Amino acid sequence: MKYTYFVTATGAGTGLTSVCLGLVRALEQLGVRVAFCKPIAQQFDKEQGPERSTHLVNVTLGLHPEKPIKLAHAQQQLALGQADRLMEEVIQLSQASGEDADILIVEGLVPVADENYIAELNRNMAKALDADVILVSAKNSDSTAQLNERIKMTASLFGGIHHRKVVGCILNKVGAPAPASQQVIAEEDPEELGTAKHHSAEEFAAILPIFQKDDFKCIGAVQWNPLLVAPRTADVAEHLGARIINEGQMSERRVQSITVCARTMPNMLHTLKAGTLVVTPGDRDDILLAACMAALNGVPLAGVILTGGLQPIPQVMDLCHSAFLTGLPVLTSEHNTFRSAQLLNSMNTEVPANDIQRMESVMNAVAGSINAKWLAERAQVIEERRLSPPAFRHLLVKRARKAAKRIILPEGSEPRTIRAAAICHEKGIAHCVLLGNPDEIRRIAQTLDIILPDSIEIIDPAIAVPKYIDAMVELRKHKGLSAPMAEAQLEDPIVLGTMMLALNDVDGLVAGAIHTTANTVRPALQLIKTRPNTKLVSSVFFMLLPDQAVVYGDCAINPDPNAEELADIAIQSGDSARAFGIEPRIAMISYSTGISGTGSDVEKVREATRIAQKLRPDLLIDGPMQYDAASTPSVAASKAPDSLVAGRATVFVFPDLNTGNTTYKAVQRSANVISIGPMLQGLRKPVNDLSRGALVEDIVYTIALTAIQADQMSDQ
Repeated sequence: MKYTYFVTATGAGTGLTSVCLGLVRALEQLGVRVAFCKPIAQQFDKEQGPERSTHLVNVTLGLHPEKPIKLAHAQQQLALGQADRLMEEVIQLSQASGEDADILIVEGLVPVADENYIAELNRNMAKALDADVILVSAKNSDSTAQLNERIKMTASLFGGIHHRKVVGCILNKVGAPAPASQQVIAEEDPEELGTAKHHSAEEFAAILPIFQKDDFKCIGAVQWNPLLVAPRTADVAEHLGARIINEGQMSERRVQSITVCARTMPNMLHTLKAGTLVVTPGDRDDILLAACMAALNGVPLAGVILTGGLQPIPQVMDLCHSAFLTGLPVLTSEHNTFRSAQLLNSMNTEVPANDIQRMESVMNAVAGSINAKWLAERAQVIEERRLSPPAFRHLLVKRARKAAKRIILPEGSEPRTIRAAAICHEKGIAHCVLLGNPDEIRRIAQTLDIILPDSIEIIDPAIAVPKYIDAMVELRKHKGLSAPMAEAQLEDPIVLGTMMLALNDVDGLVAGAIHTTANTVRPALQLIKTRPNTKLVSSVFFMLLPDQAVVYGDCAINPDPNAEELADIAIQSGDSARAFGIEPRIAMISYSTGISGTGSDVEKVREATRIAQKLRPDLLIDGPMQYDAASTPSVAASKAPDSLVAGRATVFVFPDLNTGNTTYKAVQRSANVISIGPMLQGLRKPVNDLSRGALVEDIVYTIALTAIQADQMSDQ
């Protein structure tokens, strides 16, 4: 551990844990080896089980900080005058947590009213760890002047804003709505940071007097996003103590808005949108039936809460049965409608310890708003030492934005694809073209509450097909393709999209969310064809292991390549790794290492290694090699001590599809590893296949991969 940042809050409700974890994510995206520690546990309200911050950093970032000291123990040590002994424990925990890291992020304690010892503990921990201090603040119910004073007062606990160890503040929840009780009068505070404004860190530095000095920096300004505080319906059920009538997808659906229905049904229909939680008296069968109709029409409501302890009669429940099968959660609360609404309004907005998906979104939002590069430069660890999974994903997005390519999505009416396209446009990853009926695509988007940017292009296949008939006949005339046959084949949206790519109307294609790999690859082989000097089309997966991103090939296309083909796969995979920022050290995987084994299978790998080394002496290629010898330094030291690849491999080339596919799935599922791919190699233009179980995030990153491939191919 080389450098320590102690991060603490200026008050309650600042989102300290979210900012700390987002800061870790931001530093990881720079390739910095970063660790986390929460030396003293602090649990609130009804929190049970493991300490929240330590648990979340474990399951989201794969870090393993030491178990924190209980707050009761820390209080007891202070009462006994054993503060020095307590700090020794804090130092021991911190050093153990950050032993191999360049930067350690230490989360302090949240100040609590009438408990002055919290401030003392924070001050003592920062001093004992010789840490730079970063404050986290949120405006909440304060005026701008009060926010400025709160930051200043908290900084004074650590020596003030001019102290060399007090480096700056991260502002969270910028633009959040004011509490209902707060009445803001603009004339009294002309520079008030209102809810309608979006301020950057630079703008805050100009507005708040405390940031006018060069030695106290506004390190980040995290904008308020209501989606990041949206609880799951299951969280609502627990908060209300509600009884479950139909569980549905209550663990996946999120409450983005609440509608309390006391009006007649026609006057509340406009509120039935994706993410809406419907709260209504239990005897309002008409409201329940309307919600069920919305669900049957594809609107993913967050759920229905029937209040007053009332439940519909069995006949009504029978009518709702088909809607329940769509995943619509239905709950009943013993409280009346008014009290239920009050309780919902008072829900804690902090991320529960078991809501990993939401914490991932929060961390990414925070990471994108923090000047982590400045912090890394201050710690003098800015050089990139490895391509960690967050660094790899960050690199994908960055390079895709720069490429600015046009990617066709033939499965244009598939809901995950529509949402991925919207995200890509929002983040500037690619210009997506949705292939499908425009009215149907817009209806699905509206049903799912997806905002389609104006920049997204929608092409109707019925209108586009005639343009490509003659061109397809020309491409396939050696196969005797006639115009009527071409027209029939172009009715397949993947064939149509592939023709658009073949004629340079788009730069890349992504499909497979609802089609097989064969459906995606076959048109590409027929119409796009392989690149010059390439023997075959192969594939790689980018496996995001806990410590770094590595490449697996070929795990999806070629069942049993011969030695020449396997050498080609190795070269393609090495080039793909290098193209995506991974320094290629290629291990040719087999059941034996070096010259220890014999047999036709290992001889094939040995010959493939020889061919690949001869064709590409610029690449580090070694084999045959067992997987453990390729991946584990201690094993490599005994099995292949002279190898430049063993123990350090970043590209793993498997001898056949059976071995490759089995290994990638075993690693992915057993180790809970994210895999991106398969990415196809060897085609003249980029076509990439999706798993039919792909998540929206998988589609987004595959689009990014495709855009980068298109950019690289255009330069060749």
